[in-house]
This record gives sequence, structure tokens and C-alpha cells, in this order.
Amino acid sequence: NSLRDDVPDLINFADIDCLVQEDDDPAAAEAPSVVRTSPDAEIVAARSYDLSITYDKYFQTPRIWLFGYSENGVPLLPEEIFEDILTDYAAKTVTVDPHPCTGIPTASIHPCRHASVMKKVVDSWVESGVRPRHDLALLILLKFVSSVIPTIEYDFTMDVDMLIHRSTKNEK
Repeated sequence: NSLRDDVPDLINFADIDCLVQEDDDPAAAEAPSVVRTSPDAEIVAARSYDLSITYDKYFQTPRIWLFGYSENGVPLLPEEIFEDILTDYAAKTVTVDPHPCTGIPTASIHPCRHASVMKKVVDSWVESGVRPRHDLALLILLKFVSSVIPTIEYDFTMDVDMLIHRSTKNEK
């Protein structure tokens, strides 16, 4: 088996929480960083990203676009953006295409499996007796993005229970 085969494919998606690598996991990807020399030796360089979401008419689902900047605000080249994406996902899921609004080559998480992932989550809720909530759709999609790009951090102010493959039903 190649390393590429070891990466979970969206078609086999079961639980989004199992895709997210925790900070204390020794196998977790580390955020790329550059440490400056004195007098700012304690400051770690950080990249930032503009994340935009468009609607993909062909796949009839949201499409997530990532445009990155260096610590100095200089736009990143596509190769530099791929440094922040898990290598195996970069080969399977992330492509560089012209952004539909700007025309600028931008990295995007390909939407071919987004709808099936979202359907699995909703089906799990229904099977567990939980009424699906449309207001959580964006949070679920962003949680998936954080599994592909572990260096991106979100402030999740609420816990979203995915309820996938539970053996018992919750009473709510």
C-alpha cells in the first residue's frame, strides 16, 4: 500500500472527529514556522488565510477556497499553500483553480464529496433520533476543513456532536 492509500478518502468518511489530529498527538502535523533571530527570537512567524466559500453549481454544494499570506502579508504561491495542507490530502482533495470571483489561482478543497459527507452526518443524526439542524451545516463543513489543513484553527464556541456510528441512541 502506498501512503496515499492510507489517507481516509471522503467516500469512506465515517466520523469527522477521527480525522482531526490533536496537538498532543505525536503524528499531528506541525504548523510551519520560522523563528527570527534576536531581538525577536521568541516570535514565531505565522501565515494567515482568507477563506471564502462559493457555491459549486456542478456538484451543488459549497466549495471552500484558501488564499494564503506570509507573515509579511505577501500572497503565498500555490506550492507554499500546499506546505500547510496534509501531504496526502494535497494529492487527493486540494486543487489550485481560478477563483470564480477573482480569477486568481487559489487553492480549493474539491467539492466532489462534500454533499455525501454532509448527508452521512444528517443520516446519523436522524438514526440517533436527533432532528437535523441546518444552522450547523457550516460548522460541520469547517470542521472537515480543519482535518485537511491542521494548521488552521477555528474558535468553535460550541461542541457539535456528529453522532456517527454510535451504538446507543441519545435521549434529547
